[in-house]
Amino acid sequence: MSDLPPLDPPEGDGPDEAPDMAAAELALGLLDGDERAVAIRRVLAEPGFARSVDRWRTHLAQLFDLWPAVEAPDLFARIERSLDRPVEAPVATLALAPPTKSRLWPALAGLSSIAAAGLLVVLVARPVPVPPAPSARPTAPVVATRAPTLVAAIDPETAGVATVTAVYDAQAGAIRLTEAKLVGDDHSAELWVIPADGTPHSLGLLRARGGTALTLSRDNRARIAAGAVLAVTVEPIKGSPTGLPTGPVVAKGTLSPV
Repeated sequence: MSDLPPLDPPEGDGPDEAPDMAAAELALGLLDGDERAVAIRRVLAEPGFARSVDRWRTHLAQLFDLWPAVEAPDLFARIERSLDRPVEAPVATLALAPPTKSRLWPALAGLSSIAAAGLLVVLVARPVPVPPAPSARPTAPVVATRAPTLVAAIDPETAGVATVTAVYDAQAGAIRLTEAKLVGDDHSAELWVIPADGTPHSLGLLRARGGTALTLSRDNRARIAAGAVLAVTVEPIKGSPTGLPTGPVVAKGTLSPV
């Protein structure tokens, strides 16, 4: 048993409020399909729910320090060793066996083991057959492939400030962010995307109150991709006068698909 104290789950936003298990399931990556879409929308619309998801992520991250990953055992080698082991006759059979030893049954048992091992190797090594592509019908509508939604947790540099969640919808070419209280009233918070070349490009100013929705230009849409960094800087009220960041970076996060 470990001597470490037990980890209590995060509490709710109120003194008598129970923790939101949907936030825990989203932090663990257990949601998919419609349930995950509903949870993502709650992150954008409910600052309390977004804070609960962030607390769960911080809470659950401690478990990786307590229980490190363990490599799974090699089950295939164990099966091979069990197949190579000689077959032992049951006790009752030995008691009733005639004095003359027969070589028929040991031979059949050995052949059965060889056949089983060969079948196992064929099943493991044989590639999965790919079903033939359906023939295209001239009258069938063409279904466009939907680009994956990208999200980023923009973590502030200052402790105690809530994480800003950003969701990019490639179909609409727009990015939505939760409320960002990152700068004072005498400055503006400006959002930048930093693609692989390392050059920041402005996406727009964040609202001082409530969430922000930004429709991106064609060039900036091409720069939004998995692995790109979103950063927030402190700028004058109307934004950077130079087209490049002029103030310090107060929050940043990396885009990843969901």
